[in-house]
Amino acid sequence: MQKISNPAAAAEDQPKRLVGIARLAAESPQVRERAEVEYFGLEARTALNRESTGRMPFAWTLNPYRGCEFGCKYCYARYTHEFMELWDGRDFERKIYAKVNSPEILRQELLHAKDKGLPIALGTATDPYQPAEKQFEITRRMLEVMAALSGLEVHITTKSVLILRDVDLLKALAGRHRFSVHMTVTTLDEHLARLLEPKAPPPVKRLEAVAQLAGARVPVGVNAMPILPGLTDSPQALEALARTAAAAGAQSIYGNVLFLKPSAMAQFMPFLEKEFPQLVSRYRKLYARSAYLNGEYKEHMTKLMAELRTKYRLEGKHEDHRPGPPAQMKFW
Repeated sequence: MQKISNPAAAAEDQPKRLVGIARLAAESPQVRERAEVEYFGLEARTALNRESTGRMPFAWTLNPYRGCEFGCKYCYARYTHEFMELWDGRDFERKIYAKVNSPEILRQELLHAKDKGLPIALGTATDPYQPAEKQFEITRRMLEVMAALSGLEVHITTKSVLILRDVDLLKALAGRHRFSVHMTVTTLDEHLARLLEPKAPPPVKRLEAVAQLAGARVPVGVNAMPILPGLTDSPQALEALARTAAAAGAQSIYGNVLFLKPSAMAQFMPFLEKEFPQLVSRYRKLYARSAYLNGEYKEHMTKLMAELRTKYRLEGKHEDHRPGPPAQMKFW
């Protein structure tokens, strides 16, 4: 028998034992590969997840996919791939995991929830209408589950015009729930948008989708998110976006300042060094102490967005015939 002279070194040579979501991801079968993007079918354990930061205006998050093909340079959610032991930040947009069984899990969770009616945000970490949705239709199946209920509060965030495919379900949701769609439009500048969000639909297409949703009487707003210092934060640019959103029929506009978690910083700063080197020192100073900006800059942007909401009547007021209180939730 061969004697092991260095047990520690031998242990390092052994493959790492994956657990939890990392093990499930590693065992997920590849479903499709296209244009440098791989799709995997992932068996999810839960659908709804508690919002734990206390920073957001919703209680539950709902994400049909892990990873997002749009490849937005600033995306904070890249860190979620690290839970699966995927440490290359680019894998977030190259390895997409579809939670294939999550609609069925969602139905059971809604049936047995003790605190029915708390706000659910669909699409907080990854876009629910990214290209993978064309194949898997998980988002649509989730909407079908919720459309069979009444009395929920549901809000969808997306950059994709694919949402127009589901206008029938969106109208049903608007009639039975406290419901809204929020189209993210970071900038009206087509060139800048292509640099920041290389695979997302152009801003003009997103605003056309807003107009079509508004025309179908689906409550819809625009998210100017994130607001990027020195890139999308000028009063003129934000006012032009608010004015265009109002003309398209949006009922609201909101904007939050960019925050940069370490995984997002690792992708965003090299991008900035290449495309906007004059801003690098400013960003390093702004985000030297925290991923979140506070103080005078944030207060200024919050005030500006509030003024624009008032000026263009984008304060999110809906018609008086909104559905009743959460206690009325039931299956139809």
